[in-house]
Amino acid sequence: MEDKTLFTITVFSENHVGLLNQISIIFTRRCLNIESISASPCSIRGVHKLTITCWSDRRSLEKVVQQIEKRIDVLKAFLYTDDDIVYQEVALYKVSTSQLLDEKDLEQIIRRHNARILEITREYTVLEKTGHSDETEMLFSELKNYGITQFVRSGRVAITKSDTEYVTLFIEEQEKRRESIEKQNNNIDK
Repeated sequence: MEDKTLFTITVFSENHVGLLNQISIIFTRRCLNIESISASPCSIRGVHKLTITCWSDRRSLEKVVQQIEKRIDVLKAFLYTDDDIVYQEVALYKVSTSQLLDEKDLEQIIRRHNARILEITREYTVLEKTGHSDETEMLFSELKNYGITQFVRSGRVAITKSDTEYVTLFIEEQEKRRESIEKQNNNIDK
């Protein structure tokens, strides 16, 4: 059996109610846990992109991708390793403002991790760190000593390193196919 690797699956789809549920069932049936998930519109008008991470072996996730592509609302799905993509996550940390002002080390930690201050009130300060999960976790570990009151990390967002956007090629091929069929039907009607 292969070692487990963190894979990223990108799913391009129409934005329809229930699709996320259908996709999560595919993982559940195979006893695979989704590590993170994010969804947003992509560069193609009317198309949304789900970015899902999961620890597993390549063979199992290739089967998952095949099952995802069978969903009617899914245009195309792709499987990637970290070497194939550029990715980031965003983490937010809420700390006591009095701690921030009283502890000199805290400022150095924030600077060393290139975190940003998003909001300061008398009671709390919200920090933001963008990076890979190990980077956001490292900052979390250091801030724990200063009393983090809240912490949250987004799912992964990713784009490929490839010069080619394969979903765009897929859509162009489908459009040519549709036009060809339409042309054939028009010739039959004449």
